Amino acid sequence: MKIPISTQNPDFSLQMATPKDANLIVTFIKKLAKYQKMEELVTTTPIRMEKLLKEKLGEAIFGIYQGDIIAFAYFHQKSSAFTGRKGLYIDVFFVDDCVRGKGLGKIIFQYLTKYSQDIGCEYLEWVCLDWNKPAIKFYEKLGANCIDSLRIYRLSPEALSLNVKEFEQN
Repeated sequence: MKIPISTQNPDFSLQMATPKDANLIVTFIKKLAKYQKMEELVTTTPIRMEKLLKEKLGEAIFGIYQGDIIAFAYFHQKSSAFTGRKGLYIDVFFVDDCVRGKGLGKIIFQYLTKYSQDIGCEYLEWVCLDWNKPAIKFYEKLGANCIDSLRIYRLSPEALSLNVKEFEQN
């Protein structure tokens, strides 16, 4: 991990992750997946995570409260063809139950807004499960709005391979 980043809470600091933190990142991803009842969907490994970080395809930050790592965010840059703007996409955001309600998640989000502007981004974006009412309330308090008309679609590795085969047969 890198040098701690001070926050307005003297008991809470932030640290940017390095590729050496891949094991800890995967641990936090699994914590979030368990909370979301989606554990079976996590296929990442420390080796894959380390590669993403080394290739600068993603970044991560840890929240440290009274010496314990209690929060985590994984994010990456993106762009929008519709707006012509660069943004930051938060792929994973998790705060341990034991410290929720202390304002630590808000501090992480505020830091990510500053970080996004510092690197030239004009928006911050993420997804949230529709049943996660506490998170929705938290995001709305920050001033976020939901884009209800969008749905996320994804091709699995198997579906990717099938489409490649079909393309190559033409």
